[in-house]
Amino acid sequence: MKIVIHMIATLTIIGVIAGGILSEVNDWASPLIEANQKAETEKAIFLVNPEGKSYEAVANADFEIYKVFDENKNLSGYSLAYEGNGFQGKIRMMIGLKSDLNEITSIEILEQVETPGLGTKVTENPFKDQFKGLQTTPQVNWVKGKSPEQPNEIQTITGATISSKSIVAIINSGLEKARKLQKEGKL
Repeated sequence: MKIVIHMIATLTIIGVIAGGILSEVNDWASPLIEANQKAETEKAIFLVNPEGKSYEAVANADFEIYKVFDENKNLSGYSLAYEGNGFQGKIRMMIGLKSDLNEITSIEILEQVETPGLGTKVTENPFKDQFKGLQTTPQVNWVKGKSPEQPNEIQTITGATISSKSIVAIINSGLEKARKLQKEGKL
């Protein structure tokens, strides 16, 4: 009985110490992680809207959307940060849009945990290049096993169809919210 009590006390002390250390490391790392995420988001705003020189967050939006301005402070488009489910977990991306929301300028994948070698191809070209100049009306669609025939279609990645479809679903969901803001006059 004495050994059991000694083992429980030892494990409790180790658990408390380990928990305290993990808490301190988390407190130390959280601001650094947030700063890095903010820097990546800021970088992606201009990657998806290359003509942009400055930006401002759209107020009263329940998601991340930024107005992007050219060097003359004219609106050149929007950068929409949006996320949704992929095959293995969340995919967070930045979508560059023309000011009328009818054309995608580019996309950047900010975070993903898709299958290495297959699903991760959504972060690479030629998949990402399909979105440059892609029409968004009535919505973005995908085709499998053939070349796109419409100006609003992309081709899925063989072996990563779910990840490809997820990217399209995330874009359409984000566009729906952005168009709602536009109809309400908040953009």
